[in-house]
Amino acid sequence: MTAAYQQHGAIAVITLNNPPVNGLGHATRSGIVEGVNRALADASVTAIVVTGGGKAFSGGADIREFNTPKAMQEPSLMTVINVIEAADKPVIAAIHAVAMGGGLELALGCHYRVALPGAQIALPEVKLGILPGAGGTQRLPRVLGLEMALNMIVSGTPVMSEKLAGTKLFDQMIEGDLLKGALEFAAKVAAVRPLPKVRELKVRHANAEGYLQFARNTVRVMAKNYPAPLQCVEAVAASVSKKFDDGMAFEREQFMALVQTTESKALRHAFLGERAAGKIPDVPADTPLRDIKSAAVIGAGTMGGGITMNFVNAGIPVKMLEMKQEALDKGIATIRKNYENSMKKGKLTQEKLDQRMALISGTLSYEEIGQADIVVEAVFEDMGVKETVFTKLDSVMKQGAILASNTSTLDVDKIAAFTKRPQDVIGTHFFSPANVMKLLEIVRGAKTGKDVLATTMALAKKIKKTGVVSGVCDGFIGNRMIEQYSRQAGFLLEEGCLPEQVDKAIEKMGFAMGPFRMGDLAGNDIGWYIRKRRYVEKPEVTYSKTADLLCEMGRYGQKTGAGWYDYKSGDRKPYASKEVNDMIVAHSAELGIERRKISDTEIVERLIYALVNEGAHILEEGIAMRASDIDMVYLTGYGFPLYRGGPMFYADTVGLPNVVMAMQRYAKGRHGEAWKPAPLLTKLAGEGKTFN
Repeated sequence: MTAAYQQHGAIAVITLNNPPVNGLGHATRSGIVEGVNRALADASVTAIVVTGGGKAFSGGADIREFNTPKAMQEPSLMTVINVIEAADKPVIAAIHAVAMGGGLELALGCHYRVALPGAQIALPEVKLGILPGAGGTQRLPRVLGLEMALNMIVSGTPVMSEKLAGTKLFDQMIEGDLLKGALEFAAKVAAVRPLPKVRELKVRHANAEGYLQFARNTVRVMAKNYPAPLQCVEAVAASVSKKFDDGMAFEREQFMALVQTTESKALRHAFLGERAAGKIPDVPADTPLRDIKSAAVIGAGTMGGGITMNFVNAGIPVKMLEMKQEALDKGIATIRKNYENSMKKGKLTQEKLDQRMALISGTLSYEEIGQADIVVEAVFEDMGVKETVFTKLDSVMKQGAILASNTSTLDVDKIAAFTKRPQDVIGTHFFSPANVMKLLEIVRGAKTGKDVLATTMALAKKIKKTGVVSGVCDGFIGNRMIEQYSRQAGFLLEEGCLPEQVDKAIEKMGFAMGPFRMGDLAGNDIGWYIRKRRYVEKPEVTYSKTADLLCEMGRYGQKTGAGWYDYKSGDRKPYASKEVNDMIVAHSAELGIERRKISDTEIVERLIYALVNEGAHILEEGIAMRASDIDMVYLTGYGFPLYRGGPMFYADTVGLPNVVMAMQRYAKGRHGEAWKPAPLLTKLAGEGKTFN
């Protein structure tokens, strides 16, 4: 039963029982209505308590029903709330742990609400590009007041129940046993009439219209690419200006319109994609995990330091290994400085800083890291260096330890072969800065143990990363695709663009950073090193030589104060460089290319469709398990705009036949060989299908 019915004396108790968060799926909604009607028909029942079993009151809509007919099947949540509100016996919501989205709307439809301290209260629908659709925008302002309700609805941020004590949201805060307290409260109010209804309250504010206009102006600026936040303001405004039923109709109208927007579809795709990424078809959910109670990190540089911070932030002690004491001291000092900066911004207390630094120790000896449960190497991206490290790790690490490589392009199977325990070897590709970036590309080798993969995925969650599984290939998912993007960026320079035009076009489309600003941040010498390897390994693949010429000028990016752009001391803002632009124009002349005016549309299409085409190859080859995994890589690791849903989802919204037609057009230009559509892309386009 997803909604169990019991009677405690004269009080009926309906317990939601749909783990993990009592999502309000169709069976649960039906169970609530049946329970309420049963209690109303029973003369011995004087009041009804609705509560949640397990770890939550209710987290809202059941995500398993998203985009299925069951989501809207009667009784809808609106119907459930109407049944409760119209009941002639008091209905009390007893809240613990979580009351979010539809769960909070359900509670607001009850006559009374009691809660334990520490419960998270929220209407987070805005994060899915929609607004509350079952009365949240009309009822919450009536119990919390205009400002507090608007802030909660527009941000979607949870507020702890005790902070809302004393408002009309909660009639009583319960200390101790929730059910016992709720039953006592129900007995007290059983005979009270008329039954209070949130809909009958007025929204109070000294200057509602002035405040709402201020909110509109602020939200327009803050959320310009997202329609939902502004519509949240308008729906809340309706709670002030319209009668309750008219406000409800307006909320529903806005909800239905937002559900159809590309932005909402993209946000829901990302929400579900993140959850799907954790599911590996051939690795059962109950696969036994290895214990990770301690870690070791090889290398105390930028990447090693960031990886270390991830572990200690999660309470896992780390031993950092370096070859020289000076490098080790510098690495640990940098970590301390990072934490001190967080403390200055009020994001960390001195106590937390001390706790985290106490979890870090350093060593110059491999023998001293042998007992760690996982070791992550973050050394130079060179197979010879990796061989030295993994041969040594194989000899010193205890049996059962996970040996992880933070490689961004190299063959994990080759790395595993340097050991006598390839089943323990896995790729963990962190993204810089590793303590900030959410993505962790988890590279599964041919012999990686299922328990090692499952453990690493669970560890990703523990250190607050989005873990995405990739198979073994050059560059895995993210860097293999970005290479095609970067190739097109280089060709655009030869044909008529300058770096700032390319960057501005893709940033206007929503990217956090264009390819040339990204190169300057990461270090242009890294790409140069990889290209030199490519020239030998894949001589048939063409590249623009512009980036090589830039590196020959010593312009490696921000770290040298000069890259595609000029930089001023202590200022990370990029300034157009006459020297670089002159070099680009001169290089076009050397190649005999007549430079032309290139539209922003062409720039965006060439960069994005290059990603999409390579993504289709990656899917075909089984390197990625699903298109949404590719999208998660780009949303969490490469600054792809969230409201566009990732490259594969974006291609779906454009229409795959349109993508193929554009590619055929670009194939007629220079470097046409780069535009051969992947067979999967051609097939899906021909069948009128999508990636997702």
